Amino acid sequence: MNTERFMGTLHKADPLYQFFCSSILPQMGFHGNEPCFNVYMARSSGHVFFYEEVRSGKRLVAKFFADTPGRNFELGRHLMAKEFNSLNYLRKAGFKGYPHYVVRPLGINHEINCVLVEEFCYGTSLDSIILGAITEGKKEALFQKLTSLAYFLATLHNRMAGSWGIQFERECLYFERTLKQLTDRRQLSRQGEMEFLSLKNRWADKTCMWEDREVIVHGDVTPSNFLFGEGLWVIAIDLERMKHSDRVFDLGRLTGELKHFFMQYGGVHADPEPFIGHFLWEYSCHFPDRQSAFKAITRRIPFYMALTLLRIARNSWISSEHREHLIKAAGNTLR
Repeated sequence: MNTERFMGTLHKADPLYQFFCSSILPQMGFHGNEPCFNVYMARSSGHVFFYEEVRSGKRLVAKFFADTPGRNFELGRHLMAKEFNSLNYLRKAGFKGYPHYVVRPLGINHEINCVLVEEFCYGTSLDSIILGAITEGKKEALFQKLTSLAYFLATLHNRMAGSWGIQFERECLYFERTLKQLTDRRQLSRQGEMEFLSLKNRWADKTCMWEDREVIVHGDVTPSNFLFGEGLWVIAIDLERMKHSDRVFDLGRLTGELKHFFMQYGGVHADPEPFIGHFLWEYSCHFPDRQSAFKAITRRIPFYMALTLLRIARNSWISSEHREHLIKAAGNTLR
């Protein structure tokens, strides 16, 4: 997959160039004279760029938080600091070596479009592994990497568990906001919105949705946010949405993404269930009673999986036909 587009060379008069030279490169052991950076834009995001020093080959990732449409400077500054602190927090908690690794933040600067600079990590992205399973029959590779990701997420959740119960009303509000965005964009009818709200209320009445403890969740377990190396290596590269929630928030996001990928690239009849079941079963093995953990997780996961399908359906790049399939699948999942 071609994931980046060449944009030119970073000008030496650019404040970012000076920031790299004074604050970032010394941390990487680079002490050469007048470095030269080629610039690449990530195709998946208009505010993430890669910078490659031509002579040494060293690479950096820069994420600009104040350069996003609809986001004011203060919000950008807040999100920049939040992700920087989240990355450091998890690394201090032990996520900085094999097999669980969180990308190393190298610096932030609110004066340069609220930029966060990180190390560049090499690895195979989960989205390319999923596509390989769907289009090339490389199913075993996907099973293996889902085992690794389940191990990573179970370690994150169990190590970062709180002592208080799930505040499920927060996720219900997020569900409602997602529905409103769909209806405001005329991607969902008002009648459809009311039907989904009725289903949401039925889930809010289930005691199982409130029974666990909150944990720190990654918050955006989408396939582009994880890289894989040999063995169990998992590298998390995006923690902008890290928060406290139900552990199943992360699991539902991943299973919803799997269903979306299989529907979009394998057709509406492609079956992600063997991979979803494998992922949840592997996650459950990191608890004293695997069967009980699996049962508790699968009771709650339909809500979070449906929420993910609706969240994906909001995107403008989704075709109207695929959006209809996603919304229909969300409804069936909730029922």
